[in-house]
Amino acid sequence: MICDTLEHLARYNGLHPNLDTAIDYLLTHDLSALPNGRTEVDGDEVFINVMDAALHPDAGYHPEYHKLYADLQIDITGGEGWGYTNEPGEEVGEYTVDCGFQDSASVVSGALGEGRFVLFFPTELHKPGLVQDGCANVRKAVVKIKMEG
Repeated sequence: MICDTLEHLARYNGLHPNLDTAIDYLLTHDLSALPNGRTEVDGDEVFINVMDAALHPDAGYHPEYHKLYADLQIDITGGEGWGYTNEPGEEVGEYTVDCGFQDSASVVSGALGEGRFVLFFPTELHKPGLVQDGCANVRKAVVKIKMEG
């Protein structure tokens, strides 16, 4: 997991070719101009899902994980909270379309908005979309970056 400000995004070039593609796109495009839905950057290697999302409390929600894709999350408007853990738990439901859930509790948390991003790598348990004081909805971009084949 990496949490930083967007002004430092270029520091992470060189970690993976698909991450480089995502960073180059983010540094040269205005996310607020993208429509809701999927925007292709490099086919299934790198794409962006833009959405309006209602935020939820931490309680009652399980952290998710992916096997193929990293999630680079950026709030375009508003600011959501997130949780992270490296403590595996029991599977909750079936793993489908590169998304599974476990019953682990978050041990690290943070907030997006105000020019910040968080990058969760494959297999890292994370809980996006947590409500923050004064913010119940966000417009966000989730950059999906294929890291595994």
